[in-house]
Amino acid sequence: MSFTPPSAVVWAEIPVTDLDKAMTFYSAVFGYTLTLNDTGPNPIADISYQGGAGVSGHLYPGTPATNGAGPTVHLAVSGPVEEAIERLRAAGGETNGVVIEIPPGRFAYATDPDGNSLGLFQPAT
Repeated sequence: MSFTPPSAVVWAEIPVTDLDKAMTFYSAVFGYTLTLNDTGPNPIADISYQGGAGVSGHLYPGTPATNGAGPTVHLAVSGPVEEAIERLRAAGGETNGVVIEIPPGRFAYATDPDGNSLGLFQPAT
C-alpha cells in the first residue's frame, strides 16, 4: 500500500511549554476542538478541524523556537481574519496586524504565547 498525500505538508507539530494553557489558547483563537491524546509516549493535543472531520496536527510538550524563528504554521480561522487577530491578542498572542491578501485568501502573521510563528488564514469565498 502506498501513501499519496494531497499536499506536500501532511502534518504539523507545534511545541508548547504548557499543554493545558496552549489548548486553551488555540481553542479560543481558532475555535478548534483540541483532544488530549495520551496513547503515545508523551501526551499531545490533537487539532481537529470542521467538527472533527480531520486532524492535521497536534500540540506537544516541547521547546518552541524563540521569537517566531521557527517554521510558520498557517491555520484556518473562522470568520474574518481581523476577528481572529482580536481573539489572538485577547488570548495572549501577538501579531503585527497587517492583513495580506493573496488569491487563495487573506492572512496575518502572528505568534502564540510560546513564540511559535503562526499564520491566521481566512480562505477566499
